[in-house]
Amino acid sequence: MGYMEKREVVTAFLRYDNRILLLKRSSKVATYQGFWSGVSGYLDEDALCQARQEISEETGLADEQISFVCDGEPLNVPAPELDTCWEVHPFLFDVVDPDLVKLNWENEGFQWVKAEDIHGMETVPLLLKTLARCLERERGDRRH
Repeated sequence: MGYMEKREVVTAFLRYDNRILLLKRSSKVATYQGFWSGVSGYLDEDALCQARQEISEETGLADEQISFVCDGEPLNVPAPELDTCWEVHPFLFDVVDPDLVKLNWENEGFQWVKAEDIHGMETVPLLLKTLARCLERERGDRRH
């Protein structure tokens, strides 16, 4: 087992009417082509800013069309086949109007799915667990 390079990424989940937006990664992206994922990108600035920027790029949604719900505990996702360990910073946003989603070249399709239906879909590694980090944080925040 060689040394795995750690790479930080953000994954933003967009929610509308209790459904989560999943994007089907296009054949033009570097990794996980054809798999379902949240809005994601490499982290090179403040994580929340990066999440908002990726949402804007990948879905065309402007800041005023989304509302920040919470972030989740970062998650390490080993990808030995890429000699990489992703450190994923998860975020959850609610969307004002799902009809405004317009994809760029990074994704070739999308669907709004209930969280429990993600199980069994061909997703990027640990996507459901990444989403769960946000949902757990949101539930926890409501108790205070």
